[in-house]
Amino acid sequence: MDKKVYNKLVRDRIPEMIRQTGNCQTKILDEQSYIFALKEKLIEESDEVRNAQSAEDLAEELADVLEVMEALKGILGISTEQVERARAEKNRERGRFDKRILLEYVEKN
Repeated sequence: MDKKVYNKLVRDRIPEMIRQTGNCQTKILDEQSYIFALKEKLIEESDEVRNAQSAEDLAEELADVLEVMEALKGILGISTEQVERARAEKNRERGRFDKRILLEYVEKN
């Protein structure tokens, strides 16, 4: 029997899918551990966005990022409107990413 340790947050149906062909051990996280695991998952999914090779793969990875964001918003009681207000405010103050500007360096006097 080949055992691989993951210790990571997975989607709700993953254990039932695994159990169709094997076995797995799971546990339910308390709220603080869940929030931490969601933040870790966001980093994991963001890395997968960076490594996506095709538009189709990118769409799937972005969907995963959005799903994690929705879970974080839900557990923390953050509304979509709050996120949109924060995004709009940052856009007004700092701009968007439309101009493709790469900041190479800054020199201070």
